[in-house]
Amino acid sequence: MTEQEVFYNELLADLQNGTLVLPTLPEVALRVRDVVDDPEATAADLAKIIITDAALSTRLIKVANSPLYRGRIEIDSVQMAVARLGQTIIRSLVTSLVMEQMFQATSRNLDTRLHDLWAHSTDVSAICTLLAANHAGIKADEAMLAGLIHEIGILPILMKADEKPELLKHATALDTIIDEIHPRIGGAILRSWKFPEALIIAVEEQQNLSRDSEHGPDLADLVQVARLQSYMNTERALSSEELATVPAFKKLGVDTEISVVELDENSDEYAEALALFGF
Repeated sequence: MTEQEVFYNELLADLQNGTLVLPTLPEVALRVRDVVDDPEATAADLAKIIITDAALSTRLIKVANSPLYRGRIEIDSVQMAVARLGQTIIRSLVTSLVMEQMFQATSRNLDTRLHDLWAHSTDVSAICTLLAANHAGIKADEAMLAGLIHEIGILPILMKADEKPELLKHATALDTIIDEIHPRIGGAILRSWKFPEALIIAVEEQQNLSRDSEHGPDLADLVQVARLQSYMNTERALSSEELATVPAFKKLGVDTEISVVELDENSDEYAEALALFGF
């Protein structure tokens, strides 16, 4: 049995036994969620938690003034942002905006991989946000979050691989393992975080390209299309003929030969969405 096969079997065993070390949400995201879930909590209570994090406060105000949510009056405080967007949207946005903390390398070996993983996650998130803008039934904040977390299951794999430096040197073999198992691990992470079922399905079903949602389009359709579009002009790209067989493209009305990012009317919005996460 090769080292890669041993590693894969260990991952599966740890996942099934509940011993795989899963990442935890940043503290501020947990506190915000608790407030939103408390029927007696107020918008002021929520704002008090957010303003304890200066960087988060600044980025949240930036989002509130972005094309996604811009109103006639410019937002200049967290309190105004909470009032305009509402607590449910704020919860999703806060989780999205603090997610980058989880992609920080703890060793030099992982630095490049985690940077690339975050960059790809934000790219998919930006595409999801663009797609959601054309579908009234899909909320922009949920679309943004779905894109950011679609590869969250890769984090525990990389952390475990970091304990085996030789494995990290075999990039192709490690990528094969990641592709095979990360959606299952991602689902386990989101369940441990008590995320909504729609987001869990979006992560777990991202590679099931024959999936035909009963009531679509939904977040899973969005993530599938955004993910496949992010691969355009790369070695992982599928042909337009292959993409045409994916039900999600038809449900979202997306041309399989054109990247939504390359459409003139979307270019500014895409750039702004990426800028929210430092790109």
